[in-house]
Amino acid sequence: MKGTKAQGTEIVIPQLAESLVSATISKWLKKPGDYVEQYEPICELITEKVNAELPSTVEGTLIELLANEGDTVPVGAVVALIAESGDSNGTEQSETDAAGSSSAAGTPAVFPPSGDTGMRNRYSPAVQQIASEHGINLLHLNGTGLGGRITRKDVLKFIEEGGAEKARASSAGAVPVATPASQAPVANKAPEQPVRSTGLHLSEEPPIPKIEVESRRDDGRGEYIIDVTPIRNTIATRMRQSVAEIPHAWTMIEVDVTNLVVLRNKIKDEFMKKEGINLTYLAFVLKAVVNAIKDYPIVNSVWAVDKIIVKRDINISLSVGTEDSVITPVIKKADQKNIAGLAREIDELSRKARSGKLKLDDVQGGTITVNNTGSFGSILSYPIINYPQAVNLTFETIVKRPVVIHDMIAVRSMANICLSLDHRILDGVICGRFLQRVKENLESYSIETKLY
Repeated sequence: MKGTKAQGTEIVIPQLAESLVSATISKWLKKPGDYVEQYEPICELITEKVNAELPSTVEGTLIELLANEGDTVPVGAVVALIAESGDSNGTEQSETDAAGSSSAAGTPAVFPPSGDTGMRNRYSPAVQQIASEHGINLLHLNGTGLGGRITRKDVLKFIEEGGAEKARASSAGAVPVATPASQAPVANKAPEQPVRSTGLHLSEEPPIPKIEVESRRDDGRGEYIIDVTPIRNTIATRMRQSVAEIPHAWTMIEVDVTNLVVLRNKIKDEFMKKEGINLTYLAFVLKAVVNAIKDYPIVNSVWAVDKIIVKRDINISLSVGTEDSVITPVIKKADQKNIAGLAREIDELSRKARSGKLKLDDVQGGTITVNNTGSFGSILSYPIINYPQAVNLTFETIVKRPVVIHDMIAVRSMANICLSLDHRILDGVICGRFLQRVKENLESYSIETKLY
């Protein structure tokens, strides 16, 4: 809350993170005339490619929205006005407007018409988190938000009334009853399936960009027009900034990972039984990279115009691709984790990213980016640096190739490691040595390597 005027209390964009200077309004969850409780979300914000909810700082009636969906507004900017409860200024007019709309629709202004359920199956991260923690099936709840949307208040009320306990008891003792196809919302079938965290074929849960067909010829065949989403706009802005400000250079090294393949094949089933997650090659790659950074800490740095800041903590930004974007959640203090710990972090962050459950803190503080481009068959990549970091490293696909060892030809499992570097900070010599150390670390894995 920035201040109070005669027409209502100002709701502003808060300082969600130290480096945050602006946010994009993704979706308004309330409309003028709606009654808003304190701390109830009024809109969704996109910041650093992550959805965050903007809660109301006061309780009262929403008078006016001062920004549109898709607008990018600076931190501290006023985006809405709310007439607080008990405040006579501006309240009468808002009540009159609300009553008018209520009379026309035949329902109270706080709740949407029963036929308006366009947002019934759109859940905010906060709603998804609470529902997941209490084992609640959101299909059983009635939404009171805009367009039938289920709000945080609806979920908390459901829990207070004992709905969560009743649902668990019912699911434990009752025989499942088939739901008629006409009553089963198609949009809610996908979340019931496990979200894939590895491999080429991703889940269908992340949103697909809206495509509109525009016919410009007599035969009806036209061009496809894809709306630029706020997330895609953020990616475009950051990529343009990275290419414009950072002088990119690129290098690559070849690695023999035969011993790593043997090691993983031997222990992956046991690891799955023990941890319940897949043991990917990426966990071993991250450990090799972390140990190499300890020998060459200048790689873990950022450019600050008149100085180079070498970061003490090694926080790895992990590139995770969805159908319509690339998100980079961060493994904090990766140098303090063993291979098993890194595997758990990879699985957790990948699942959160692809199911839209990342929090703002999950994408903050990265010092170096690693991308497993080999998961979709790439053998060579030229990645754009994740601004303002100094390097972006990719691990390519593992392929069997004939190689010469001691003047003899052998079939080995080989992979490429590619590195884009900020040439203001790093040169070919230091990066060549860094990649050589990563190579040595990867080739040093053996059947005796410990995960814990």
